[in-house]
Amino acid sequence: MTTAGPAGARLDAQTFPYGRYRTAGRWLGRTWRSPAMRALTKAVLTIWITTTLTFGLIRLMPGSPVDIKIEELTRDGAMTYEEARGMVGALIAIDLDAPVHEQYLSFLEHLARGDLGASFLSSGTSVSSIILAVLPWTILAVGVGTFLSFIVGVLIGLVAAYRRGGWFDNLFVTGSSIVSSIQPYLLAVMIIVVFGVQLRWLPVAQMRGATTPGIAPGFTLEFIGDVLYHASLPILMFFLVHIGHWVLSMKSATLGSLEEDYVAAARARGLSDARITTAYVGRNAILPLVQQLAIAAGFIVGGSILIETLLVYPGVGYRLDRAIAQRDYPVMQGILLVITASVVVANLVADLVYSKIDPRIGRPGGASG
Repeated sequence: MTTAGPAGARLDAQTFPYGRYRTAGRWLGRTWRSPAMRALTKAVLTIWITTTLTFGLIRLMPGSPVDIKIEELTRDGAMTYEEARGMVGALIAIDLDAPVHEQYLSFLEHLARGDLGASFLSSGTSVSSIILAVLPWTILAVGVGTFLSFIVGVLIGLVAAYRRGGWFDNLFVTGSSIVSSIQPYLLAVMIIVVFGVQLRWLPVAQMRGATTPGIAPGFTLEFIGDVLYHASLPILMFFLVHIGHWVLSMKSATLGSLEEDYVAAARARGLSDARITTAYVGRNAILPLVQQLAIAAGFIVGGSILIETLLVYPGVGYRLDRAIAQRDYPVMQGILLVITASVVVANLVADLVYSKIDPRIGRPGGASG
């Protein structure tokens, strides 16, 4: 096949490869029609856009790590401003006076190599090592608290739906509504003030931190017990923060399932109430909550700045609070990037899992699950 050029020249298919472009276009079209590929593309774009906005917003915050560190060094008159300026300039490798777009391109270049950079104020310490050091504590406290609240909340919500109008329903649903309406940090303050300070039931001062000072880390019963002792208060708080939502959501979903035709059909077939509850009502009512749990799992990585700071618990939230106070840009960027990625991936997994466990739900784009 040949075509005539503007000057009358003859171009064959090898010189002007329309066929190759059409083949590439068809391949891209088929790829984009894949629900998984569209979801993955959206996830990557969401992470990139959020990271870019975070990078810009961090630098709009008043003050800079240079100013804060200079103020700290000159506070007691130990150094002059010039001496402190020289020390801070040697400590912070990035030129904060460079244009923002140059800093951004440098950040993306390092990020593409898997390098989150180094902390400004912890000389020689990489952001990755800082995150890896605090992440297990957050996963322990927030993860255990969240999953325990899910299990207990689902059971309470299921029983409350079957006993609606009774004392069990009124007691637990009212309590769940009250707990859900209180902000997490206020709930934490109330627990500390009432049970720790007034009633002295909780030794809050001794339970602060992740471990008791001086205890040797290792896989020993003493160390594991000490870790669980210090984590019990954060676990309790995260448990109370989330349980109200699960109770109310499960009761609502169960009441909706009880009105379905398949429940009436199961009863007409003579199935026992226990069989109907486990195989029909409970199984269908819990489906939307499984998706919510998968999404909540993504937020586990972020922890809670207020609760972890209040308890001096060295998790991700506590470390992010310190980084914000010190304007440690690399640490802030790294932690927020990890939180964003975990939430986006959790949403992606939740959609895929839900389409698998519930065949009635179609995949994005109209494809059946």
